Amino acid sequence: MHTTRSQQAFQIINFIILGLLSIMCILPLIHILAVSFSSSAAATGGAVKLWPIGFNWSSYEYVISSNRFLNSLGITFQRVLLGGLVNMILIVITAYPLSKESERFRPRTFYAWFFLLTILFSGGLIPIFMIIRETGIMGSIWALVLPGAVPVFSIILMLNFFRGLPRDLEEAAFIDGAGHLNTLFRVYVPLSLPALATISLLTIVGHWNAWFDGLVFMNSPDRYPLQSYLQTIIIQQDFTQMTEQDIKKMQLISDRTIKSAQIFLGSLPILLLYPFLQKYFVTGITLGSVKE
Repeated sequence: MHTTRSQQAFQIINFIILGLLSIMCILPLIHILAVSFSSSAAATGGAVKLWPIGFNWSSYEYVISSNRFLNSLGITFQRVLLGGLVNMILIVITAYPLSKESERFRPRTFYAWFFLLTILFSGGLIPIFMIIRETGIMGSIWALVLPGAVPVFSIILMLNFFRGLPRDLEEAAFIDGAGHLNTLFRVYVPLSLPALATISLLTIVGHWNAWFDGLVFMNSPDRYPLQSYLQTIIIQQDFTQMTEQDIKKMQLISDRTIKSAQIFLGSLPILLLYPFLQKYFVTGITLGSVKE
């Protein structure tokens, strides 16, 4: 396709702007990584920019040496897997009937407004805490999963994606004798991989980064997920039980290097996962956008 000079100039300017924005996004992460591998003196003095000074692994050794870190990491993985599975199932089975026209599913408008109101208004922390306590799941993994089991924003993306699929496919499935469940999981779901990948990424990131609910609903630090652990436990250094080797190690690290190591370790799994889902992300957001 032939492009004019103005179009070429626009593309060049666009690439430059996007390139600068990309650099601005990645430079803070590179700085954090450099600080985490630097010595205590260099990090405390603010001498570290984009390359480690006094390279050492002491901050990472200190962070992962505690059994509580590994335990909290396991709880977070458990939360991501269980919470992601619950979220995806409820999103799909909720979005499917809401994607139908009002003539085919008469209460659709009522349920759509019901879910929408939950975005605009919330019961607040105290009612949620009381519900969690009275249902007997306080301190369990379900206290982290069930309060956010129905993400309405993801349901809106999914139902709009379903509405964009040809209705002829559904009618053909019904003619072949398929019911709604078979049509949903054998026709709609296989055709919705871009939207499902997008929602999966949003769900995983949401569960991975959540930390406040762990502080509220977990009644013991041993049950904290990773982000809650990094928020509260690691920075509380217990010097009374340190050996001579631990004291020498503390000379190589500082509060800044430890925090940098925490931030990088906390974001590393998402950084590794995102490239595999990135190609679906823009497509899923676009196809799942609001339609008339």
